[in-house]
Amino acid sequence: MRYFVLSGEISGDIHAARLVQALKHHDTSATFYGWGGDEMEQAGVSVSVRLEKLAFMGFWEVLKNIFTILNLFKQAKKSIQQLKPDAVILVDYPGFNLRMAKWAKKNGYTVIYYISPQIWAWKTSRVKIIRDYVDSMFCIFPFEQDFYRQHGVSVTYIGHPLAETLKDKAERRSVSTSERTTIALLPGSRKQEIMRGLPIMLAFAEKFPEHTFVVSGLKIFGEAFYRKMWRSNNVELRMNDSASILEQAAFAVVTSGTATLETALIGVPQVVVYKANPISFMLARWLIKVPYISIVNLIYGKQVVEELIQGAFNVDRLSATFRAFLAEEKHVDPYPHFFERLYLEDSTKKAASEIINLLLQKKKSK
Repeated sequence: MRYFVLSGEISGDIHAARLVQALKHHDTSATFYGWGGDEMEQAGVSVSVRLEKLAFMGFWEVLKNIFTILNLFKQAKKSIQQLKPDAVILVDYPGFNLRMAKWAKKNGYTVIYYISPQIWAWKTSRVKIIRDYVDSMFCIFPFEQDFYRQHGVSVTYIGHPLAETLKDKAERRSVSTSERTTIALLPGSRKQEIMRGLPIMLAFAEKFPEHTFVVSGLKIFGEAFYRKMWRSNNVELRMNDSASILEQAAFAVVTSGTATLETALIGVPQVVVYKANPISFMLARWLIKVPYISIVNLIYGKQVVEELIQGAFNVDRLSATFRAFLAEEKHVDPYPHFFERLYLEDSTKKAASEIINLLLQKKKSK
């Protein structure tokens, strides 16, 4: 089989790479092409467009780069037409991939959507695109399965791949964090959010010189990008090492996204933060239909972790939250039964098997 895999974000790159490895296990002669990053390349995907060219987030950022995005869309269509894959696998990245799903299906390609976009949070009307143009949808949160079934979409819940990856760490996490000594700062996976959030995190760290803070950086941006914002001697920078950083952390400041799940699975108390372009934020407030930005809170259906959003994400509020944490007795698991809510054994392998079976059935029916 021949596959074209399209991922536009770092978390998607990781999930796509694991799916590729699982597909190879079932289909040893498979070939993979696509757009993504280091993880996909290491898994054996011939990557023609890198993640760095695709990381547009927020309404204003997308509008500013609309001509670049339209040109990328033309480039993706051309690549797919040249390669003629058995399946186009789309990984999250909804603004781009939902449009790609519609085009690919209309042009006769089998469309697999791996890792559902969060359309349940906003623009629920987009579910019609998935119902009409996606052959197989895989979702990673339990409540997504109910959402899609209510809208007549054929969906498979596979559990969260991150829970599968962090199984050992989740099982050995200590209820108490008293032996952990550092504070983790996770500023995000996109340049825009890092540039808005990291300076606030570093200014916060300066208020607590008796503590050691560790920033989780990403190699794709390079150390120099982070060092330009540096201002404190009690802060370390470590690249592509978030899980190890969190294992040593007593507390974490985490930019909203997949990292909040990683933090919860490893059992680290956290505050979730986010600051967007003001125009993007106003539009998001108008469109978004869920009460929380943190997926941890959405999974529990209540506020388990504090959220500091937009103007509330400032040094004073961060400091007050951290002081409140320091004053608490550390004897209660902050995320009861969280791992069990997200884990299904061999989820990625099962998804790969289902994809291959679908493609074989399609070949037989031709």
